[in-house]
Amino acid sequence: MKPFRPLVLLAFIAVTFAAGAIGSTATFRNVTTWYPMLQQPTWTPPSAWFGPVWTALYIAMSVAGWRAWRKAATAAATTGVIRLYGAQLILNALWSILFFGMRRPDLALIDIVALWLLLLLGLIRFWRLDRMAGILWFPYLLWVSFATALNASIWSLNR
Repeated sequence: MKPFRPLVLLAFIAVTFAAGAIGSTATFRNVTTWYPMLQQPTWTPPSAWFGPVWTALYIAMSVAGWRAWRKAATAAATTGVIRLYGAQLILNALWSILFFGMRRPDLALIDIVALWLLLLLGLIRFWRLDRMAGILWFPYLLWVSFATALNASIWSLNR
């Protein structure tokens, strides 16, 4: 196990929130104009939930990624954690760009399914490296599972 490195944890947090900020720039433009005009399922959560939920998820996933990074015993395992973490951040930010920025729920659905698969792989890898990392990652997978169903429903209702 690598020694405790708070600067690496801060880097995980900073990169995660930077990806969130990129996604938010696409979201802010259309969340109050285009999005409310879409037909949505009755189980769509209130908009006020998304900020707090994503903030908690970003912190939990940052700590999970950092813990998995610390437990990775080889250079290949360390590289694998970093690549997986970076790839899921890219897909996470891309979803907002596709769904809100480009107004393409169909393309966003493809992206979020790929994100979900990557998160499942992450859960398996993180759990094997560090159980607490897996536990911290699990709510992210659950939320993206819900978001995938919501995205699919919105796409279906608005075709």
